[in-house]
Amino acid sequence: MVEQAIMRLEQQQRTVKERSAQWMVAEQLKDICRHEPPCAELIAQDLENESMSIVEAEKQIKVFADKHKTGSFACVTPADAEQILRTFYGLPQHLESDKPKSGAVVINLADFLG
Repeated sequence: MVEQAIMRLEQQQRTVKERSAQWMVAEQLKDICRHEPPCAELIAQDLENESMSIVEAEKQIKVFADKHKTGSFACVTPADAEQILRTFYGLPQHLESDKPKSGAVVINLADFLG
């Protein structure tokens, strides 16, 4: 299903300018599909519907950017964009396998340097 979702995303990418905001939406969705295969099925199904295209998804990100403008500048972080895409496509939050394991120990390498 991952391959099918990526194929559909690439089909839609061919209809927009390379490296445009819409094209980048597809890149971010491909990353989600690769790292969370269960999400790929939802994305592949949604992409069959014109109202769920990468162009429509990008419009949601633009709304966020416009609301958070500073002067003539707007920026959407990758985390914000991912949250918007997850909401738009009805994707779950990061799957359990992607979350850090509880009890993990963080080591500061600087502690070992003299």
